[in-house]
Amino acid sequence: MSEKFVKGGSFLINETALDSITTPEDFTSEQRMYAKTATDFMVNEVIPNSDKIEEKDLAFNHALLKKAGELGLLMGDVPEAYGGMGLDKTSCAIIAEHTSGQGSFQTMVMAHTGIGTLPIIYYGTDAHKEKYLPGLATGELVGCYCLTEPSAGSDALGARAKAVLSEDGKHYILNGTKQFITNGGFADVFTLFAKIDGDKFTGFVLEKDTPGLSIGPEEHKMGIKGSSTTTVILEDAMVPVENVLGEIGQGHKIAFNILNIGRFKLGVGALGNAKIALSEALLYALERKQFNTPIAKFGAIGEKLAAMYCGIYAAEAVSYRCVGLIDRLLETSDDRYGEAALQSIEEYSIECAMVKVLCSETADFIFDEAIQIHGGYGFCSEYPAERYYRDNRIARLYEGTNEINRIVIGTMLLRKAAAGELALFSDLTEASPAKEESGLLGDEKALVKNLKTITTFVMGLAAEKHGKALSKEQSILLRIADMVTQTFAAESAILRALKDAGKRGDDGALLPLAVARVTCENAMVKVEALARQCLVALGAESALPTLTALTSRKSADTISLTKDIAAKLIEAERVII
Repeated sequence: MSEKFVKGGSFLINETALDSITTPEDFTSEQRMYAKTATDFMVNEVIPNSDKIEEKDLAFNHALLKKAGELGLLMGDVPEAYGGMGLDKTSCAIIAEHTSGQGSFQTMVMAHTGIGTLPIIYYGTDAHKEKYLPGLATGELVGCYCLTEPSAGSDALGARAKAVLSEDGKHYILNGTKQFITNGGFADVFTLFAKIDGDKFTGFVLEKDTPGLSIGPEEHKMGIKGSSTTTVILEDAMVPVENVLGEIGQGHKIAFNILNIGRFKLGVGALGNAKIALSEALLYALERKQFNTPIAKFGAIGEKLAAMYCGIYAAEAVSYRCVGLIDRLLETSDDRYGEAALQSIEEYSIECAMVKVLCSETADFIFDEAIQIHGGYGFCSEYPAERYYRDNRIARLYEGTNEINRIVIGTMLLRKAAAGELALFSDLTEASPAKEESGLLGDEKALVKNLKTITTFVMGLAAEKHGKALSKEQSILLRIADMVTQTFAAESAILRALKDAGKRGDDGALLPLAVARVTCENAMVKVEALARQCLVALGAESALPTLTALTSRKSADTISLTKDIAAKLIEAERVII
């Protein structure tokens, strides 16, 4: 394995070098151009037509997708050999982030370029790729992904859709119903899962004119109202045997591996919308006056703006750190579109799950605060804050609910520890506080080391008490996942700020350094509470003094730091991320 390889989850036990992480400040001029192209398209072509999109004019929406395709916004993941751009995952994530500002359209794009196209890229035969990928890359063809069923959501393998080989052996005959299918109303290519003979979970590629395939009515949704969401009904649907996707009985590999990519893309997509919401909230707060003073200058509003900014900064640091890890590992692969590439992506399933959870929940917090800053106007559709709030709520549900993703984080770490891949459980009798560090963010570096010790300490005690049964103790796993995520976010914010300061100097990076301090202090407060809950639930009250020692610190003055952050945002009159 290459020296560049960093094992997924290993951040909990290893120090990370600054030059081993990717941050937004590292983006190349070419990557910034991708961002600008996507942003300009959204601002000029999509957002002005938001009302029409929300009316669910499928022909109009498809035409917009084609325009996006003409600009190259749909082809980042598609190999050059099949009409795509074959970009690295960081560039694809940048495009996904900046295809923001109109949730319904963004959902169409994300479903199409992600779960609608990626299964064919990674699991299709050469014939599949030649037939479908060029059209999917340009938007001439629209893709969708049919996994969920009325009785099978998070339990994807509980699907009831069935496939039986025809007597002549030339077709599979499929029966069943798929539910909540994004782009279902105007899709051309369907990646669909069914059980051959009722037990072999398998992927298939279907076309819209497949005999026996029909589309149900559009769902009426809380948000992303303009996106198409339907059922897909299979009544003796005749699918050629050559349209089996991947290996028979191995459909779970497609379903789960593609979701890893979908998770980090969903995360950065939510982040892109959150940035726009913060920008609009800041401008509104600067313009809106009460008592002859812009409300941005009131402490209560300033705190909100600063907290929103801190959340975005840390979530962005986590997102591009994760995608950068994937790209570094893919660089060592001889085949960026084969099984080895998927294993590289799967290596960071923990990090991908953290991106999805952290970004979607940070975005929800920001949209909620944006409405609060707008006051009564935020509750009215006259301002987009109301739509952002509704549209983002789905982000905590699809690509695996956030509860499922938290379980993934906890169980995957425990599985790696049990397999000897990660030496996560330090000697439980020697969990001692980190020594104070000198230099820039020295206190915060020591704090992060203590966060890691606390997290692995609690995980070790939990594994010691429950053993393999810990996988069923979801209340403990959920808290462990949050501790892991807070630790990763705090360290990522520090690394990003330090890397920035290394380029611009301490004075040039005053804002990110302040954000890192606030992020670390808040992370410790959250982790301390979670760890205390776990220790009491585990009957490990005797370990509470150890926890107290590990959380002892010189607390950062978050109130003053928050005021400084708000002042810089107000002075700049823009979100400077």
